[in-house]
Amino acid sequence: MESDIAGPDRSNADWLRTVVDTAVDGVILIDARGSILMFNPACESLFGYPADEVIGRNVKVLMPPSYRDAHDGFLHNYHTTGDRKIIGIGREVVGQRKDGSTFLMHLSVGETQRAVGESIFVGIIHDLTERERVERELRESAARLRAVVDTAVDGVILIDSDGIILKLNPACERLFKYQADEVLGENVRMLMPEPYRSGHDGYIRNFLATGDKKIIGIGREVMGQRKDGSTFPMDLSVGEAKQDGSSIFVGMIHDLTERKRTEAQLMQAQKMEAVGQLSGGIAHDFNNLLTVIVGNAEHLSEQLASRGDLKRLADDICSAGERGAELTQRLLAFSRKQLLRPVETECNKLVDSMHKLLRRTLREDIEICTHFDPGLRHAFADPVQLESAILNLALNAQDAMASGGRLSISTANSSLDAGDHNAHPEVGPGEYVVIAVTDNGSGMPKRVLERAFEPFFTTKEVGKGSGLGLSMVYGFAKQSNGHVTIYSEPSLGTTVRIYLPSVMVKTQGAPLAVEREAVQSGSETVLVVEDDPFVRSYAVMSLESLGYQVISAVDGKEALQKLAAAPHVDLLFTDIVMPGGVNGWELAGLARKAKPDLRVLLTSGYALETLAANGHIRQGALILEKPYRKAELARLLREALATAAPV
Repeated sequence: MESDIAGPDRSNADWLRTVVDTAVDGVILIDARGSILMFNPACESLFGYPADEVIGRNVKVLMPPSYRDAHDGFLHNYHTTGDRKIIGIGREVVGQRKDGSTFLMHLSVGETQRAVGESIFVGIIHDLTERERVERELRESAARLRAVVDTAVDGVILIDSDGIILKLNPACERLFKYQADEVLGENVRMLMPEPYRSGHDGYIRNFLATGDKKIIGIGREVMGQRKDGSTFPMDLSVGEAKQDGSSIFVGMIHDLTERKRTEAQLMQAQKMEAVGQLSGGIAHDFNNLLTVIVGNAEHLSEQLASRGDLKRLADDICSAGERGAELTQRLLAFSRKQLLRPVETECNKLVDSMHKLLRRTLREDIEICTHFDPGLRHAFADPVQLESAILNLALNAQDAMASGGRLSISTANSSLDAGDHNAHPEVGPGEYVVIAVTDNGSGMPKRVLERAFEPFFTTKEVGKGSGLGLSMVYGFAKQSNGHVTIYSEPSLGTTVRIYLPSVMVKTQGAPLAVEREAVQSGSETVLVVEDDPFVRSYAVMSLESLGYQVISAVDGKEALQKLAAAPHVDLLFTDIVMPGGVNGWELAGLARKAKPDLRVLLTSGYALETLAANGHIRQGALILEKPYRKAELARLLREALATAAPV
């Protein structure tokens, strides 16, 4: 056979055989009938057969059934027609090893002639197993990457070095409101508002020219533009990859809309908290001033009973002072420092009982409608403050309906879950009772709505509103561990909803009533301790007019000195927060050590809850809140003097 192939030059045949035996690829020779004539070592490794097991056998032994059945037909067709379906053409086929396993290979078949004139065929076989493995891994890796990209919560976008969009994942479709086929092939500028749109191509050109990473490899906050033209904040991180020597850029997009909204809510809550702290301090100082103004005006009114004209002036001063006291109470409500007395409250009954009051208070062109949930749970809230909040909302609604309209008050049960907590981080999940006050008035634009709860913010004319109505409602709801929301659109009206914690088990609860009592006098000796000279003067004057013997002191140190020097003192009437290192509570303790039978009445312009939080109030203490009227002072004095137990 070798002489047939190589001819008479034996050295050439030896050289050729050496090349074939050392070839990396398989080399196989078959005759015109398909019998194997030569099987090099590379073929032995590929097919798992030693050469002596296959030489002389039909080449079909190296083929799986699908190729085996067709092989003889290929040879016959070639010999008959010369049609080269496999001869001289390289193609991918499948080989079968001795153990029956198959593998992908590239087969190139050439033809030569024996000396006797018969054709022999030379097959060069290249194993594609490794290439197939690599390609399969690449396909699987690409499939996994597509699955990750397509299911990612964040947007993923691919663009080329010209800014043309190559891929847009489903999250991007949701973010930008485009279908992928609407943007593929378009410049990414279409997803940007100005000024990002104008500067984008310059960023890419600058990066490709200089490598300056103004956006590449850096996450930053930018704005995206949706299909409808609206914009949204997003965090954009851009990475670079190479494809066929050219740059492609991968953008990761995280929508910041929810985070921005939450941040704005928290900032607003912090601002309201800061303003509330300031308001509470202002209210304390105002209460001291109003105590003097209201008290002296009341005293003047009593002294000027015979001068009607002057008495009216004193009464006007007193009324104005009381209005000022109402404002300070609203400031305390906003700052969540008012004293609340929450009980189980039937909101349906409370709102229904307010109908007559609202009808008398509001204009006749305001129609009042109520809608009650018959299964409404009880709310745990201060009914007096709740009535005040509803009245405030009704008056605000009336102002928004200058030409008349409809005021609706409704009640309902509500459950706030974790999702609601995410939307309103300052209120906890749970069961609530909702009182909604709705009008069909002028509504509020967004700029007004954003500031509606701020104290002293009002859109009313000068002299027609303090700007504390909604602030008081806000403070009351928050202090009650509830929440308040406003929904409003210009020309469509406003709905304010107060969320109050509910009580699951219904019990009978009645709102507390405050009754006026007749002024009571006395003759006991009272030690007044007050650092504000005007308030001290008013207190002394009021007590003396009630018949009491009065000793006064400016602070705790002087009070202890006068208490030691006085033969007998029945009651200590002291401000709680004072300079000098001794507060009212501490003074009461020191005084009672010296005089165990001494009664104590405390007073303060600070909110009681603030005092309690700072340890200034203990159980059983009697406290008179500033500003106070003479009747309140007289009543609590008698109550304190009648108390045998120590404070």
